[in-house]
Order: sequence, then structure tokens, then C-alpha cells
Amino acid sequence: MARKPRKQQNFNVVVVGQSGRLGYEAVLFAASLRHHCPDFKGRLLVAEPQAGPLWPNDPTMKGPVREALEALGADIVPFQSQHFGADYPYGNKIEMLQALPKGEPFVFFDTDTLVTGDLTKVPFDFSRPTASLRREGTWPHPPLYGPGYSGIWKALYDRFDLDFESSLDLSEPDEYWKRYLYFNAGFFFYTCPHAFGAVFLDYALSVKNDVPPELACQELTPWLDQIVLPLVIHKLGGGRDTLPQGLLDGAVTCHYRLFPLLYARESDQVIKALETVAAPNKIKKVLKTYDPIKRTVYQGRGHKVRALFDQDNMPRREQAIRNKIKSEGFWMR
Repeated sequence: MARKPRKQQNFNVVVVGQSGRLGYEAVLFAASLRHHCPDFKGRLLVAEPQAGPLWPNDPTMKGPVREALEALGADIVPFQSQHFGADYPYGNKIEMLQALPKGEPFVFFDTDTLVTGDLTKVPFDFSRPTASLRREGTWPHPPLYGPGYSGIWKALYDRFDLDFESSLDLSEPDEYWKRYLYFNAGFFFYTCPHAFGAVFLDYALSVKNDVPPELACQELTPWLDQIVLPLVIHKLGGGRDTLPQGLLDGAVTCHYRLFPLLYARESDQVIKALETVAAPNKIKKVLKTYDPIKRTVYQGRGHKVRALFDQDNMPRREQAIRNKIKSEGFWMR
């Protein structure tokens, strides 16, 4: 008996856009979404922080960038920064959630992401949120005399009355960072942005304004969003294994982070996707006004970066990749 085709889910895709780098990346993201997901029926929402006391300069997008996003069918959603702003711009992804349509499933992506496949084919279970597992052990850094990973993370779970033991990956050894629920905040999803955002903001402000003693030796900037994100996901019934592997941060999306890093370490498929969606004149006219894209993508520096590395024998640590690119004079952001 033939299998019935899976009904396409309705959900919104969300990025944050503002003046400067994020605006140009948002245009590239929108172009890649439209190119690779022609059947996407949801809304593309570009959340935009508004001018206010927490922004010394106006963060709103202007002119060609704004026009390009609108031409690509994006809805620009303004929001006010009440807690973070310029001092902690990663807080945008926390504060913007309350401005999105209440009760509508959403997938958030950092703007430095390319859509490289059909997002509508990803089997999201919006009731079980997760986030990106493409990360390194960037936080915490346990001090020599303690507390260790367990003590630091357990203090956070205890702060919010969450069950710590059920969050652990028992296939990993004790006091190894992968044993503990930790994500890159490059994507996350849930059934309702307001519900997710309320917990995200509550936890972030609690840790920021009343640091647990076990975190006294830890840097909170720029890691605050990634410190509390696992707690939010755990609270809302999600975890590390609610999506099939190899789709987001795989065949369907690529969180490239910076253009020199993209050319250095991503697949030929990702580079082809980037250059294809950046090629139309109406897109090129906007993107080439941003130097890192102009020089890396349009003027060929990206391929010079790629030639520096053996794709079958890449450095294990990102910092080594960065250092090599910088030493050759090709680093831009």
C-alpha cells in the first residue's frame, strides 16, 4: 500500500535583522530560503530592534537592504529592546520573541545561516524544542579547584527547579562537556514564540542579575543566551535528540558564521548554494556594498581561502582555522 504523503506543516521562519552585517546576512538568508524552498507556505519574519535608549545608534535597516527583504517577501517585525540592546546584542533573539505572532509555530535562525535544502521536508515536532548541536565546549570553563561541569550546571538547574539528572547524556563520561545539555543558539523552535520567549527572558535575567555562586568565575558575555537556552528547552519538554540528524546544520541549512569560515570548511554544495543565490543582479547590487561579501564572494577571496586547507584533513579546532586565514590576510567580518 502506498504511503500517504506527509502533510506540510505551517510555521514561520524568523531571523533578526538590523543595520550593518545582520541586514546583509538577512538578505542572503531570505534569498536562499526562497531559492531552495519554493513551496514554503509560512511567513518569513525579520525581527528588527527599534531605536531607543539601549541603542546609541539607530539599529534599523535602511534603503536597499530593507527594500531587498521586502522584495523577497519578508515581513519586517519591529520590537523594542528593554533589557539588552547594544551592550548584549545576542539578547535580540530573546527579546524579539514577544513581538512575533502568538500561538504560531516558529523556527528561529541566526542570520549567518544559509538554507541549502527544502526546509518544508524537515519533520519538526514543535512541541519538543531543540537547538543546534554544531558547537564546541565554549562554556563553562571550570576553575582548577572547582566546581566542575556538574556543579556549575546543576546549580543552574536547581535555580529553576529543573531535573538535572534527566538532562545528562550518560553515554559521555562524567565531567566531559558533551555529557551536559549545551547548544549553539544558531537555531531553535517551538509551538509559540511568546511561551518560549517568556521562559528565555526570565532565565536570562535571573542569571544575569543574580549570578549563582557556582558561576562566580565564569564569563557570562557573550555566552548568556547559550547558558540558559538548554534550561529553556529542558523546561519545555525538549532535548538534544528531537530532530533527525543531518538536516539542520546538515543537508538543509548551514550555519556558516563568517564568510571566510564558510569557504574554509563547508562543503562544495554549500559554496555552490551561496554563489547561486548571490548571483542575480538584484541581489548582487545590494550585497556587494558590504565589503566582506564583496571581497570574499564576488572578488574571489573565498576560493583563495579554500585553497589554504585540505578539506579531508581540517584542523580540529576552529581557532586554528581562523589563525591560518588571518595569517594570510583574508580574514573579514
